[in-house]
Amino acid sequence: MNGGSFFDWVCTLRFLAESGARRDNARTVRSWAHTAAWLVPFALLVVAIVAVPLRILDEQGLPRYRLLDAELRELQAENERLEREVRGLQREVDELANDPQAIERVARDELGMVRDDELVFQF
Repeated sequence: MNGGSFFDWVCTLRFLAESGARRDNARTVRSWAHTAAWLVPFALLVVAIVAVPLRILDEQGLPRYRLLDAELRELQAENERLEREVRGLQREVDELANDPQAIERVARDELGMVRDDELVFQF
């Protein structure tokens, strides 16, 4: 074949078959060309029928795809949860930056602070 494609090889065989080569040689070449014309697609089909299921059922095939798909769904759910949390924290930051009552509420509830004129009753 000398680096040519299979198609070039088949065309060369057909050319030799149709040229003025000896009758027996031409018949043999024609026979090879005819055989190659149906054998190659058939062989490719057989290889595909065998190779595709093997690749899919291989541990790097469908099982790995399913594992990665489940992991992707988990990560997407975690991202959504974190985005909701970030939005809530951003609202809280905005509230603390702009609302004096929010600052007082945090000082009273979380830090236990009271005003000078207030009495604290503990139960």
